[in-house]
Amino acid sequence: MNNIKIKKWIGIGLICVSVASCKVPSVPIIKENNIVPVAYNDSTTTALKDSTNMVVTPWRDFFSDHYLSNLIDTALKNNQELMITLQEIEIAKSEVRFKQGQLLPTVGAKIGAGVEKVGRYTSQGAGDASTDIVPGKKFPDPLMNYEAALTGNWEIDIWGKLHDQKKAAIARYLSTMEGKNFVLTNLVAEVANSYYELLALDNQLDVVQETIKLQQNALEVIKAQKEAARSTELAVQKFKAEMLNSQSLACEIKQDIQETENRINLLLGRYAQTIPRDKSSFLTMVSPAVHSGIPSQLLANRADIRKAELDLAAAKLDVKVARAEFYPSFNISATLGLEAFKPSYFVKMPESMLYSLAGELATPLINKNGIKAEFSKASALQLQAMYNYQQTILSAYAEVSNNLSKISNLQKSYDLKSQQVEALTKSNDISNDLFKSARVDYFEVLMTQRDALEAKLELIKTKRDQLNTVAVTYRDLGGGWK
Repeated sequence: MNNIKIKKWIGIGLICVSVASCKVPSVPIIKENNIVPVAYNDSTTTALKDSTNMVVTPWRDFFSDHYLSNLIDTALKNNQELMITLQEIEIAKSEVRFKQGQLLPTVGAKIGAGVEKVGRYTSQGAGDASTDIVPGKKFPDPLMNYEAALTGNWEIDIWGKLHDQKKAAIARYLSTMEGKNFVLTNLVAEVANSYYELLALDNQLDVVQETIKLQQNALEVIKAQKEAARSTELAVQKFKAEMLNSQSLACEIKQDIQETENRINLLLGRYAQTIPRDKSSFLTMVSPAVHSGIPSQLLANRADIRKAELDLAAAKLDVKVARAEFYPSFNISATLGLEAFKPSYFVKMPESMLYSLAGELATPLINKNGIKAEFSKASALQLQAMYNYQQTILSAYAEVSNNLSKISNLQKSYDLKSQQVEALTKSNDISNDLFKSARVDYFEVLMTQRDALEAKLELIKTKRDQLNTVAVTYRDLGGGWK
């Protein structure tokens, strides 16, 4: 007889599973494309011979300027964006613990008291009135109820849904770790770029102030020549206007210096203060050697690529979880405790004992629109994560490729601008000497001074761009978080 009952319930369960399995959508199979070229900028032969990558160098060794190293170290301790990211890690870690807990039975305790008054002319009321607790003693009316019990509930993970939720949570936790590394790489590069910007502005200000002194001397000369009737008021005003323009430029550079210092202090998580630095060696500063390695190394070295890959893994698991919602869920619940209408009866065993054990197989049958919508949403998010992963790889390759080309062209540009500055400096000296002897017009002196100033400022900008590009390349290759 018991075997017949067991077979009956098994049959019912199989029918439920069969009904629930009808028209369950299949998991979309996607294959992301993470194949990258074998080299950057068609330098296949060179790249295959040398896979050395400069990201293996810790940032403390990569940036040799001790002032810059101190700034980066402070930023890594105090930067507010980094602190926010660290809290995202804690949130993801808590989610992992939550999903882990769902795999285990939940056990609770409850203590309660209540009172119940039923109508005398009801089946329960009539039954209570005609029943004796002990001979000659009726049920109390109203009836109190006291209960103390342990309860338990456990969802059996027969389809692996809960395990997949846990795996997805772990993947997202690891993704936040990579997100932190990505913030670190960007923070290191941003502090370095702002620092180089500050040094460049310092040097530009020095050049402008030196030019102002030369222009002041030239203005005195032209005033003397005017008094000697060897020049005109037009020349005096032209020289004066040029000097005033340079003084205005100096004010703009001072403002840029202030804003750059404030930007660095913001990155360091502190209020405005002077940034210590050594501006004297800026133009002679040597950038670290650039070793890009091969493009396939980006997949392992770039934190944003690893983060996108983990997000994709989590999205794939979400699809499996959403699909499992179409199948029945199996829950076991149990209760064990004591219950009586009078506290003194608690000690009377086994009369006051209560217990229950139940198994429940529940499956959605009608109106599955909500489940279908969740599955459709998870599938779309999976595709979105795949496209984001592939886009991140494409962007990483393009960034590194552009920077490698830029480093080469900036070096050539810097060499040419250095020669230009040298030639214009000599021209400036010659024009001043010729002007004093009235052998050239004042206009030629003004143009030579202006060209020399612009060339020197451009040389400094090119040096800044060189240093910034190397720092950005180090970041784009995946360096800076170690």
